[in-house]
Amino acid sequence: MSIPTSLLLKNGTLILHGEGDCIKFLKEDLLIVGNKIVDIKPNIEIPESNTVVLDCTGKLVSPGFIDTHHHVWQTQFKGRHTNDTLLTYLPKGNWTGSLCTSEDVFWGQLGGCLESIDGGTTMLVDHANITQGPHHAPNAITATVSSGIRSIFGYCDTPNVTSWTPLTFAPGTPEYFDSQLADLAKQQPFGDGRVQLGLSFDSFHLPKETVIECYERARSLGVKLITSHYVRGPVVGPQSRVELLDTYGLLGPDILLSHASNATPNDAVLLAKANAHVSVTPDTELQMAHGFPVSFRDDLHPLCSLGVDCHTTNSGDILTQMRLALQCARGAYNQPFVDAGKNPNTVKHTVEAAYNLGTIKGARAVGMESQIGSIAVGKLADLVIFDGESPAMICAAAHDPVAAIVMHASVRDVDTVIVDGKIRKREGKLLAVSGLKGEELQWKDVAKKLLRSRIRIEAEYNKIDMRSAASRMIDLWHMRPENFVDSMAD
Repeated sequence: MSIPTSLLLKNGTLILHGEGDCIKFLKEDLLIVGNKIVDIKPNIEIPESNTVVLDCTGKLVSPGFIDTHHHVWQTQFKGRHTNDTLLTYLPKGNWTGSLCTSEDVFWGQLGGCLESIDGGTTMLVDHANITQGPHHAPNAITATVSSGIRSIFGYCDTPNVTSWTPLTFAPGTPEYFDSQLADLAKQQPFGDGRVQLGLSFDSFHLPKETVIECYERARSLGVKLITSHYVRGPVVGPQSRVELLDTYGLLGPDILLSHASNATPNDAVLLAKANAHVSVTPDTELQMAHGFPVSFRDDLHPLCSLGVDCHTTNSGDILTQMRLALQCARGAYNQPFVDAGKNPNTVKHTVEAAYNLGTIKGARAVGMESQIGSIAVGKLADLVIFDGESPAMICAAAHDPVAAIVMHASVRDVDTVIVDGKIRKREGKLLAVSGLKGEELQWKDVAKKLLRSRIRIEAEYNKIDMRSAASRMIDLWHMRPENFVDSMAD
C-alpha cells in the first residue's frame, strides 16, 4: 500500500488568525503536502499524486492545541490525586515514579501522549520528571515518538528516592544524568523532527554557580527550552524564582515557568522584558492550593499559555483548561460588582482570548510561532477537525466556531487530528501506534498494558505510608508546619 503524500481538506470552516490575533472564519479548502500546509483557497483540485481527501462539510478546522506543561508519564496514577493538595500530591505522584520500571514508563508515556492527541493536542511541553533510572527517559522519548505527537521533552533533574522509611533522596543528580543529557542532545531531534530536547529544572536550592553552569551547559548543547515550576506559597516558599533567574543572568526567551502562582508585579515586568513565558494549568492550580490562575491577570496575560499538568488529577485536554481559565477569570471579575450590589454591563474576558491561550500563544511560549499555533500557508500541518454537527456543537458551530469549541466542545467532538501532516485520529478513533518492540498496537492493546502495569505499581505503592512521607517532606524542605491546617479556624 502506497503512503499518501498529501491531504486535501474539502469544504470545512477554517479558523484563521489575523493581525493582533483576531480570528476570522473562512470556508475554503486546505491542501497539505508532506508535513506543511501549501495552499488555502476555494475548490482546490485533487492533485494527481497519492492524496487522501477528507470531506470537512459541517466541520471546523482548527490549529492543533498546544499544551505547555504536562507530566506525561504518570498515566498509571490516574484517579489517585483527585482529592490531593500539592503537599500530598508530591509523594503520591512525583516520587512514586521510583516504583516504575522503564517499561512502565514507556506505557505510561504512550498512554499520556495518546490521551493528548485524542483531545486535539498536537504539541506538548513534557516536564518529564522520571529520570529514576538510565533507561526511563529514553523509553519515554521512544513512546513519545511512537504516539505521533509533537513535543519538547524536558529532560529533568528528578530527585531519586532511596528509601521510603523514612522518605530519603539521593544526594545530587544520578551519575548518568550529565552524559545522558549530552547524548540525547546529540541525537535530537527525534521522530522526523517532531520531538526536540528541553530541560526541566527545579534544583534552585543548589549554589548559584552550579545553577548557572547547568543552564549554560544546556544551552550550549542546543536544548530548545528550559522549564521550571514556580509556585509562591507555603510549600515552595515566598521567594521569587523570576528575580532569582534575573539576578543570575539566566532569564530569556527560552524560559518557560509553569503556574507563576502569586507572581509579584515585578515578576511580570521582568518576564515581559526577557520575553519569557508562563504556562497556566487552572485545574491543578485551583485544586492543589497553588493560588488563583494567572492566565487572565492583566500584567501576565500577554505571556501566558495553557497546560494540563497532571492528567492523573484532571482531564488531559486543553479544551477543559481553556473553559476553566475563562470562567474562573470571569467569576473573579464579576464578584466585586456582586458584592457591591451592582451588575457589570459587559463580560471582560472573551472566548477568543481563551482560544488563543491554547493555540497561538502556546506557540509563542515554546518559540514556534512561525511553525505552529495557527493555520497559514507554509506552517506545519498540525490541525484538529471538530464535528460541528455533533449534539454538543450543533448550531453553535454555525453561529461562532470559536465559541462552539471553547464553550461547548469535548473530546467526543474531536473528529480528526493531524500532526506533522499525518492523521493520528480519524472519525473519532485513534490510529495504531508502535509498541516497545515495534509491534503494531490499537488503543485497546495499549489500555491492557497500562492496566497490567498499574496493578504491579499499585501493589508496591500500597506498602508505603504516604502520610508519613508527606510529613517527612515538611522537614526535608524546611517548611513551617504551622502553615498546614485543616481549616482557616486553625
